[in-house]
Amino acid sequence: MANQKGQSTIDEIQEDIINIVKYPFQKFFRMESSSGILLLLCAVFALIMANSQWSSGYFAFWETHIKIGVEGFVLDKSLLHWINDGLMAIFFFFVGLEIKREIMVGELSKIRIASLPLGAAIGGMLAPALVFIFFTSGSPGQDGWGIPMATDIAFALGILSLHGNRVSLPLKIFLTALAIVDDLGAVLVIAIFYSSEINLIALGAGGSILAALFLLNALKIRHPFYYAILGIFLWVAFLKSGMHTTVAGVLLALTIPAHTKINRDDYIRKVKYFFKKFIHSCEKGSSLLTNQEQQEAVQSIEHACHEVESPMQRLEHDLQPWVIYFIMPVFALANAGTSFDTEIMSNADSNLTLGVMAGLVLGKPLGILLFSFLMVKLGFADLPRKTNWNHIIGLGFLAGIGFTMSLFINSLAFEGTSMLAMSKFGILAASLLAGIIGYTWLHFTLPRNNAPKS
Repeated sequence: MANQKGQSTIDEIQEDIINIVKYPFQKFFRMESSSGILLLLCAVFALIMANSQWSSGYFAFWETHIKIGVEGFVLDKSLLHWINDGLMAIFFFFVGLEIKREIMVGELSKIRIASLPLGAAIGGMLAPALVFIFFTSGSPGQDGWGIPMATDIAFALGILSLHGNRVSLPLKIFLTALAIVDDLGAVLVIAIFYSSEINLIALGAGGSILAALFLLNALKIRHPFYYAILGIFLWVAFLKSGMHTTVAGVLLALTIPAHTKINRDDYIRKVKYFFKKFIHSCEKGSSLLTNQEQQEAVQSIEHACHEVESPMQRLEHDLQPWVIYFIMPVFALANAGTSFDTEIMSNADSNLTLGVMAGLVLGKPLGILLFSFLMVKLGFADLPRKTNWNHIIGLGFLAGIGFTMSLFINSLAFEGTSMLAMSKFGILAASLLAGIIGYTWLHFTLPRNNAPKS
């Protein structure tokens, strides 16, 4: 009888461990979906403020200058620049952690599985850029060709989740992997094409700091404090080098250790041992607050949990709520506000605005569908389970919601010019249109009684 109870307890522990592993993925999709709603509210609020009697105060607020530093070295930037150069560097650090995880153990870790979202993302970047260039070739607006290449994963997953359990898990994973590859492409575009004149001395200093960070990883130093300190210096070096600071965020993420102190088997063995110790130390009437053996067992289990989790996992988990509930909404509040004055509305049919809209609404789904079709027909990939070509088309339209990344690249391409507002109008209009079309398309093509358990 005692053996049966002991085996039952061990089975329950193993089931709990499986649930612990599954929980972050389930939580990820829930959080991304809810953040889409928050992003939408912030964007709407910014638009209302920018076109209200308080518009001058709204724009003046983001131009408020904030100084940080010590005598001899002071960074003096507007609040808007601190958001776009500072907070967005943290956002891209988070993106870098996601990319690293996906390449190591996720959907991008196996060529056969990764090839479809990889091919779809490449098509979803090339086609919008080509469509944009078709509309703007020969005009000053052609410098914004990177604007329609991006996908806003929060909005896209948020709208996809509105279909509830009709959406299969493989379909969600495909869209997530596609958007992550898309983000990686955006980082490369920013690094190569949207960085200012390069300061080789500062860039060399950044390279030295990056080498030191990789050395910390090689020496198996796990504490995030050391990476944070060097990461700040890396950010400053890239800020002074002319390379955009968001690139520093991604590079820093690549140096964060992904190894654990103990493996899974050691973790299970430790947890079983200390859990048994916890049970055996129970005494009638005794409280956990006074039972020293139980307290030690709990602390030992907590320590084992810390050892089996890599710094990369822990940082990604800790940063996720800050990124999706603070950094992205603040970015939307600062960047989505566009004053729809007479000049903007009279140029709503300009080649720049039409290029952005056509790139996101037409180029995105066309490129994703075409490259996905080629990957499957050439035998490099298979469609995800419970997925057909109608679903890929629907996801293609959802990927046309550029918003956060498109607004960011737009600010790099056209900062301080009248084209900034015209292309911003195109981004907002296209993202709204792509979201409506994508939702409607999937509404009529997703299975009616699909209730995936996973």
